[in-house]
Amino acid sequence: MEATWETDIADGVLKNHTLSAKLREAAIAQTKFMQFVDTEPGYGRQKGDSVTVRRIRNISEPTSASLGERDRIPIDTFAESSVTITVNELGRGVEYTHKLQLLNAYDPEDKIQRKLRQQLSLVLDTSAAAAFKTAKIVYIPTSLSGGEFDTDGTPSTAALQNLTVAHVKVIRDYMSDSIHVPGYNAGEQYICLASTKALRGLKNDPEWMAWRQYAQPEQAFFVGEVGMIENIKFIEVNHTNALSGSKGTGSVLGEALFFGDDGVTMAVAEDPELRAAIPGDFGRQKAVAWYGVLAFGLVWDTANDGEARVIRVTSS
Repeated sequence: MEATWETDIADGVLKNHTLSAKLREAAIAQTKFMQFVDTEPGYGRQKGDSVTVRRIRNISEPTSASLGERDRIPIDTFAESSVTITVNELGRGVEYTHKLQLLNAYDPEDKIQRKLRQQLSLVLDTSAAAAFKTAKIVYIPTSLSGGEFDTDGTPSTAALQNLTVAHVKVIRDYMSDSIHVPGYNAGEQYICLASTKALRGLKNDPEWMAWRQYAQPEQAFFVGEVGMIENIKFIEVNHTNALSGSKGTGSVLGEALFFGDDGVTMAVAEDPELRAAIPGDFGRQKAVAWYGVLAFGLVWDTANDGEARVIRVTSS
């Protein structure tokens, strides 16, 4: 008589006990905002909890500057304004045990540090995006070629259409002719950080290909750059905590941000860094965290001509 031994274990280490030699990691969204944020100079340790950014306002252009022979030269007003950025402590950590580190097939500290760096990148990306999105000027697409501007920072209309090339032209002309936004990095080009959904609206537009040919891969300068329309460079953002892909009626609209020079600045009292906790319980309890003291802020928090630098595409 023969006997056959079988287990009633459906799966697991007892039945399948060979571990792969390759350890896989979950992917994160790409982070694109930090490449467009500069650190505020002159601020750091022992400088208080905030920095005041001083801004010189324009002297208005007169209707005529002509003078009569005996006329006195008219006196105009020179004015400053300012915005204050207050820093905050930021940080997150992960705990693990000496036993886990001792018996595991890989060192958990290395993987935890890698994942914390990725989390830090996402947090900074979202924080920078939030600063850009405090801009006062909002554009809301309401048809294939038209939309509405709000200048109080609050969108009052629901979007009915995703972004198209026609909308980009309207926004570009508004930036150039109505509010005179200077080009990014003292150049002649503007930047658009657009969600994947917003870019899909552009890519589905027949006009997209006519413009895309002028931005070949070797011409791309910024991380994530996918093309250019007129003098606006487009960068795709797939991080939905930074830019939503579900705005407007029926989630038709993807968010986007158009900007020129000096849009958002970062005040840093202490750069974010990884820190290891002092081991507890005689070395049995361990932890790693990232920590920093900083904040992001819009440089020009107005909708004024010559001052506003950012236009956000969104919906009520």
